Amino acid sequence: MIRKVCVVVTARPSYSRIRSVLEAIKEHPGLELQLVVAASALLDRYGNAHRIIEKEGFHIDRRVYMIMEGENLVTSAKSTGFGLAELATVFDNLRPDAVVTVADRFETLATAVSASYLNIPLVHVQGGEVTGSIDEKVRHAVTKLADLHFVATEKAAERVIRMGEQPERVFVTGCPSIDVVNRALNSPAVPRDHLFEKYGGVGEALDLSKGYIVVLQHPVTTEHDESRHHVTETLHAVVDSDLPALWFWPNVDAGSDGTSKGIRAFRETHTLPRIHFFKNLPPEDFLRLLNDSLCIVGNSSVGIRECSHMGTPTINIGSRQQGRERGANTIDVAYERSAILAAIQRAVKGGRCKPDPLYGDGNSGARIANLLAEAHFSIEKRLAY
Repeated sequence: MIRKVCVVVTARPSYSRIRSVLEAIKEHPGLELQLVVAASALLDRYGNAHRIIEKEGFHIDRRVYMIMEGENLVTSAKSTGFGLAELATVFDNLRPDAVVTVADRFETLATAVSASYLNIPLVHVQGGEVTGSIDEKVRHAVTKLADLHFVATEKAAERVIRMGEQPERVFVTGCPSIDVVNRALNSPAVPRDHLFEKYGGVGEALDLSKGYIVVLQHPVTTEHDESRHHVTETLHAVVDSDLPALWFWPNVDAGSDGTSKGIRAFRETHTLPRIHFFKNLPPEDFLRLLNDSLCIVGNSSVGIRECSHMGTPTINIGSRQQGRERGANTIDVAYERSAILAAIQRAVKGGRCKPDPLYGDGNSGARIANLLAEAHFSIEKRLAY
């Protein structure tokens, strides 16, 4: 009997995280992929990830519009509620044998609650990790709602089991995003002189031949009032570095409006001939840019996960990734321009780092698809402390 597996993608990083799993499910003879794309993955101002998903050959079964304008604490809570209501209808219509949800965004909680109350087995990818902000609460809440756990590391598995989950339902699969890294590094890169023509963005075409940095900074939901100040400090440091910079737009989180306003206000008062702003790039092109860069600056988990695997130096700013397992490529700094600038200079001088297999071997997608085809699905659950 073919199992119907419904995967919910809610944002551009979620797609990067789960892409190899989607491919493996699609190709597995015992599985049928149902793909739901929702939230910021559908919105133009966050890069229209759904268009990349379709261009890469995936059929979208349902689209769920659930983001309330404002990007603050209230709209995040309300968007979660909208998503819960809409996803319940979607799952009731699709009737999947299991629902797969990824990581720890607020939309993930809506997915988890909807599936749980419809008695659909819930599979959680990337549980058991430790970070800061509201993501910590969401991730562990989803763990308690989930029936199967596909975690990235041995430490993550230990944490999930210590939270009372049955050991036989916890599987160390590695992080699926590492699969995409391996593929990206074995594929031809977009010629740098065609990069700006192909993907547009805001700013002049840059000469990247002598090196460049990548910047990706999101707001911290528990520090959302400071998001504008935080990004302004980073902007000053990046300008003072005098290096070409490819800057990517933040996620749709509480505080992202402050981050966006900070960037726009800075652009109005400063000349930025060495910074080019992008909304989104296809995962493999983005990863190739990271691999060829001098370093990544910001607070995205891509610096901790994928860049660790590639050996790309990471300047990790602030508390957003606090507690996450990391390799030797990461330099942690506070939201202070001189500290950020000093870290950039240190990373550039030090050069590339030794690649670290901490988050997987590049075969997570196939491993997860096989588990989805073979594992025992159950919605019965008791605490096992």
